[in-house]
Amino acid sequence: MILIADGGSTKCDWILLNSQGEQVFKTRTKGLNPAVFKTEVLEQRIRENEDLYGVKEKVERVHFYGAGCGTPGPTKILQTILEQFFENSTEVLVQEDMVAAVYAATTEPGIVCILGTGSNSCYFDGQNISTAVDSLGYILMDEASGNYFGKRLIRDYFYKKMPQGLAEEFEKQFDLTPDVIKENLYKKENPNSYLASFAEFIFTQERNGYFYSLIDEGMKNFIEHRVLCFKQAQKVPVHFIGSIAYFSQDIIRDCAKPYHLEIGNFVRRPIDGLLHYYREKMLNKSL
Repeated sequence: MILIADGGSTKCDWILLNSQGEQVFKTRTKGLNPAVFKTEVLEQRIRENEDLYGVKEKVERVHFYGAGCGTPGPTKILQTILEQFFENSTEVLVQEDMVAAVYAATTEPGIVCILGTGSNSCYFDGQNISTAVDSLGYILMDEASGNYFGKRLIRDYFYKKMPQGLAEEFEKQFDLTPDVIKENLYKKENPNSYLASFAEFIFTQERNGYFYSLIDEGMKNFIEHRVLCFKQAQKVPVHFIGSIAYFSQDIIRDCAKPYHLEIGNFVRRPIDGLLHYYREKMLNKSL
């Protein structure tokens, strides 16, 4: 059996497939970003999932794609944890989430973008993945991501730039006590996911001019910094992965027009695209 996973800072989706490509189960754990969480946190989040614990000795291969797995140090940490947990597995492959995004979005050349808790982009030539900009995370980059929009909402609220009616609703949904916010940002783990939790407010409220402007500005920043950096930008489709992109399709299409970009696929959950990719590979006996 092969276990495939798509992990971010907020959540991680897992699917177990048998040798015929049939789904045995689908489960979810909390986020498993090895660049953000300590080893003991990663271990605990895997151990506490009953589905994973129940098959730990039966899994033959593990293919994990995740945020924070783009550099050797964090990747090795997570790989070691998975090897120790799935002790009978003969293969544990850990790769960055951009690889899963490409598999989920396309088999043809294109630019693939992730807009989830964080954001990133790459160019896929049909065989290989390349990046134009190193990703430096939520403090310096991550345009148009969940933590980007969460940060904007909090700032607009405290700077009193948020419309009054929305500000009152924002107060009802979140604890906006300054000490609570600062503790979550500067003392607790995973501040990027904490910021991203506020972004849900944008997509659970009725669309209005304030939200449109907020998303529009973020998407333009993302396109200018993370799409136009590729020389192929006007030559291939641009695909988007993640909930932020999925619920902003109309604005993304509007933002793309002045840059003469061809917008391709929108995939809300990468794990769904991964499932199709692996089934195709298993059907063709190339996996």
